[in-house]
Amino acid sequence: MAGVSRQTVSRAINNKGEISPLTLERVMNAIHQLGYRPSWVARGLATQRTRTLGLVVPDITNPFFPEVARGVQDAAHTQGYHVFLYNTDESAEREYQILYSLAAQLVDGILLFGSRIADAELRAFVEHYRPLVVLNRHIVHPGVGMVLVDNLAGARLAVEHLVRRGHRYIGMLAGPLTSPSSMQRVAGFRNALAEHQLPFQESYIAPGPPTLDGGRTITEQLLRRHPEITALLAYNDVMALGAVQTYRTLGYRIPEQRAVVGFDDIWIAALTHPALTTIRVNKYEVGYRATQCLLSMIEDVTQCPPAVEIGVELVIRESA
Repeated sequence: MAGVSRQTVSRAINNKGEISPLTLERVMNAIHQLGYRPSWVARGLATQRTRTLGLVVPDITNPFFPEVARGVQDAAHTQGYHVFLYNTDESAEREYQILYSLAAQLVDGILLFGSRIADAELRAFVEHYRPLVVLNRHIVHPGVGMVLVDNLAGARLAVEHLVRRGHRYIGMLAGPLTSPSSMQRVAGFRNALAEHQLPFQESYIAPGPPTLDGGRTITEQLLRRHPEITALLAYNDVMALGAVQTYRTLGYRIPEQRAVVGFDDIWIAALTHPALTTIRVNKYEVGYRATQCLLSMIEDVTQCPPAVEIGVELVIRESA
């Protein structure tokens, strides 16, 4: 229809800039009239690239992950990549199935955030598929990139703030037992209590679902077991908001009688009453830099870039 060769059409579609503006216009008009769309499958067979990435998260309804996903999408878009989003529902089995499904679809790389599968299973996967970028997992492998949030420092900042506010009995609403991020934040919590020589029992740490209901339920359990606890550090802001709801339902004044510190600084944290004191993680940066890391590995399969480190900061509001 355009009266040009296939090669010229290819140059037009791929914006090679090696054809005249008039020829480009003729090709694009023909594409529009025919409703033509390039076949990504056919392109992948020819180039061994599909220009697609897989993004795997545990729970897209958690307000942490939309900002991460936006960072991923923006970074991917600058390099002409498309992103497929998958949700594991906090299930290790489902995560395992999704990873192998993405590998079968020949995506060029995978971003795995909030992984719940065991290290051995993840290592077995990357022996057959790469590249992969993981969040808060220490997997030393040439086909794996790492993005590491400074969870230890975040937990320490939270405890030190609570100590300055006069609290001595501090508990923690931990996340899922299989969550590496939760393990790191718990380790930082333990270390900070030890540094300040604060009273501690193992039952001061209670794991559970990283949800609003999880935060409410675990707070009630801790209150029954340890009424002496006056402050809580939560694995994430959603659990922290559940704790605030429980305290207010029971008639406690926050922060006068009880204090709560969250983690992540999701957008809603500043809008609640009381506004949530929390540890800020730049979620957009997590997604953007993770994707940059993955794209660099796609371009050079021999490259294993250094771990991307994401700092944190304490945001003081009204809950502590």
